Amino acid sequence: MAYQKVSGDQRAPGHSQYLDNDDLQATALDLEWDMEKELEEPGFDQFQLNSAENQNLENSETADLNLDPIQPATSPKGRFQRLQEESDYVTHYTRSAPKSNPCNFCRLLKIFCMAIILFISGILIGYYSHKNCPSNATSSGTLDLQLYQEILKTIQSEDIKKSFRNLVQLYKSEDDTEISKKIKTQWTSLGLEDVQLVNYSVLLNLPGLSPSSVTLSSSGQCFHPNGQPCSEEARKWSSQDLLYSYAAYSANGILEAEVIDVSYGNADDLKRIKKMKNVTNRIALLKLGKLPLLYKLSLLEKTGFGGVLLYIDPCDLPKTANLSYNTFMVSLNPGGDPSTPGYPSIDGSFRQNRSNLTSLLVQPISASLVAKLISLPKDRTTNGACSPLELPNNEERIVNMKIQTVTKFETVTNVVGYLKGVTFPDRYVIVGSHHHTAHSYNRQEWASSTAIITAFIRALMLRVKKGWRPDRTIVFCSWGGTAFGNIGSYEWGEDFRKVLQRNVVAYISLHSPVRGNSTLHSVASPSLQQLVAEKNKFNCPRRDQCPKTNISSEQMQDDADYFINHLGVPTMRFTYEDIRALEGPSFLSEALFPKHAIKVEEMDPFFNLHETIIKLSGEVILQIASEPVLPFNALDIALEVQNNLKGDQTSTPQLLALASRLRESAELFQSDEMRPANDPKERAPIRVRMLNDILQDMEKSFLVQHAPPGFYRNILYHLDGKTSQFSILLEAWEHCKSLASNETLQEALSEVLNSINAAQVYFKAGLDVFESVLVGKN
Repeated sequence: MAYQKVSGDQRAPGHSQYLDNDDLQATALDLEWDMEKELEEPGFDQFQLNSAENQNLENSETADLNLDPIQPATSPKGRFQRLQEESDYVTHYTRSAPKSNPCNFCRLLKIFCMAIILFISGILIGYYSHKNCPSNATSSGTLDLQLYQEILKTIQSEDIKKSFRNLVQLYKSEDDTEISKKIKTQWTSLGLEDVQLVNYSVLLNLPGLSPSSVTLSSSGQCFHPNGQPCSEEARKWSSQDLLYSYAAYSANGILEAEVIDVSYGNADDLKRIKKMKNVTNRIALLKLGKLPLLYKLSLLEKTGFGGVLLYIDPCDLPKTANLSYNTFMVSLNPGGDPSTPGYPSIDGSFRQNRSNLTSLLVQPISASLVAKLISLPKDRTTNGACSPLELPNNEERIVNMKIQTVTKFETVTNVVGYLKGVTFPDRYVIVGSHHHTAHSYNRQEWASSTAIITAFIRALMLRVKKGWRPDRTIVFCSWGGTAFGNIGSYEWGEDFRKVLQRNVVAYISLHSPVRGNSTLHSVASPSLQQLVAEKNKFNCPRRDQCPKTNISSEQMQDDADYFINHLGVPTMRFTYEDIRALEGPSFLSEALFPKHAIKVEEMDPFFNLHETIIKLSGEVILQIASEPVLPFNALDIALEVQNNLKGDQTSTPQLLALASRLRESAELFQSDEMRPANDPKERAPIRVRMLNDILQDMEKSFLVQHAPPGFYRNILYHLDGKTSQFSILLEAWEHCKSLASNETLQEALSEVLNSINAAQVYFKAGLDVFESVLVGKN
């Protein structure tokens, strides 16, 4: 096998070295590397040859699968330094070593003498070149990082704060299009090219004319969702908060029934309750958190419940968050316009009549109302410990719940702007934020999201005016309709699905950048975890005292959903969080609290955290958009799969064997194909393009056809940062324990098995393509 060397530094302005391969042939060197020489290089002495193609899957099962969890490498030296540093990385090559041709003594002697002459000449040339030339031979990688820092240093916290305050003043508008137009005007004034407003007419589920109510049948007391007694005075006191305490796309009507406490509503909770009581048409008292709301509602619906009173237990919230009397909104929409499921809401599309997405009557209520329903004293602390809210099993509560919402078609607007790439303009790096949507809570977090993406655009365009451009196109998106189920991003994704499937290489989320002020939380798909880890280390001023880098691939409640679940795009997001919130139950962020519940300026008064988030995200964006080879890690995907199966009681020998083979292929691919492509001296344009095409689509193999409601179809993502198993296997195992049949578990195992096999075949096919190209050149 041979690698053809070309010069990687000859790039004329506006003329791509990667696209004009014919012009570079004249500069190609006649040097070739074979596998024997490559295996003698430093750092590859650990690799061993093994004719794995002659071993079948059953024989692989008996091999040492080595399932010890391995974290992504965080070495700033490069993606291939880990192959030299970590003894655990042992590659089983699937290619045979080339045979040496016999040669006589005279030819060997001539070659030896010429090698000595060339060696001495090289030393002399190198010596005088080094002596006569200035010592500015900085590596291109260092120069790129310096350029990124120059771009990002123009971002200042004071500018973000000013932009944030200007945006907050716009929230009073009920017109989504008005805010979108102002964002477009601002982006255009900064110099961003081709900024568009993309409108979709979608079906929204909105509050009725009067707020919902909950009435105790025993006493006749009527309460609003926030716990205040039903009265005209209470209604006028906070009319918007009362109206917007609802579940979008819930069923409408009136239901009077017994309330049954189902705690968090998982399979074990429901199994226990069904043994004790008849739950048909009863009202479930349900805590938000631990599992996706849509999944829990699907279980309650199958069990036979008729209604749900949804609340957040104060014991699950940080001590700094006093939300006992706050109402909230949730959306029961899995994504996109409910009237056009799976296809875009464009003129002429067939509209389905889907005013409600569940048969359950769902009503969010405050914790203070729950305490009144179950007759608990106000002070529930014991020795400083919080006591969770629980309805005693021996007490009966019958309530009357009334829900009335309306559906109507409204316009949702996205703002989309393009910064065209100079080398790969047909490859997109999408940067997503969101803006305020009419008819929803006027939270301030949208202003944070919009302010930092605008600050990044400003910094980029200052450099563009000096003649710089990224290699790949950066697409900036401000989504509308996020609160109702990521409607804007879903509709745009469905509208441009064919283009996005081919062109998108990554999605960087700037959704809700500051939710707390105690810890930096990083979420990234496996292929991006190493890059994100390097940025986390760089952000720590004293590296000897840096906390352990904790990066997870967990479900994100934001507009990245469509790109992860339907396109298999590598995704990442930096946020500042409250450490207590991370330690508590997941999925609490599904609740949308009113504007006064989240004080952005109290959490980050000087907007230094906002500045840190956009600079960290910005450097990741610039690297993905500008590096010739995409900074993705194939091996980390295989390691993630093995870690997901380690200790999982549902794992089968076939799964473990396939995971082992996937790791072997990923190791070979990363060392044999990615390593030379990342060396400018060895980089060939056709290999770069082929390699990037493979890297871009690595995660698409893990999109399954069927997943439980609320679960990601991309099985590389966990339910939260505390679990490391495949989510669909965990859910199937819970069902298997509560049901006599294990059919659901077998289906989930098959989905995972086929995904791992598809990834293995994908990497193997990629290796075969590269070898075919090399053989054709020899």
